Amino acid sequence: MALITELLVWWLALSALWLMVISTVDLLEVLVGSVCALAAAVVAVATRRAVTDR
Repeated sequence: MALITELLVWWLALSALWLMVISTVDLLEVLVGSVCALAAAVVAVATRRAVTDR
């Protein structure tokens, strides 16, 4: 459960950052930003877990 919570927090934070950076909020840009934010969140969680599980 902690993994999903951490992933969700990362995804929400990165998606919010993306929405603040783009100038026009279009549906395609929101979808692309959400997918990219999800990929970055997965990498962030995996990286943090790799460093802390040593």
